Amino acid sequence: MRRTVIVHLIGAEDLMVAEIDDLPKPTDMTMTVTNPRKRDGKPLPYVTAGATSLILPWHRISFVEVMMSEAERREAVEFFRET
Repeated sequence: MRRTVIVHLIGAEDLMVAEIDDLPKPTDMTMTVTNPRKRDGKPLPYVTAGATSLILPWHRISFVEVMMSEAERREAVEFFRET
């Protein structure tokens, strides 16, 4: 199942939003992402135009945020307070 992630790279000011096919395993040395872009959808300045996939070494990644899919969002119970 394809998932959207936000990748925080060490030394990079811009966050990278991308998609991954599977969550990385603890034994993986790299993470492969597709469709890399900024949060606002614009291209990343350090990625060559036309690149569709990146293989990132783990030592360059600070942390990864895994976003909820639309199906998970519909099933999630959100608590709110009426005012």
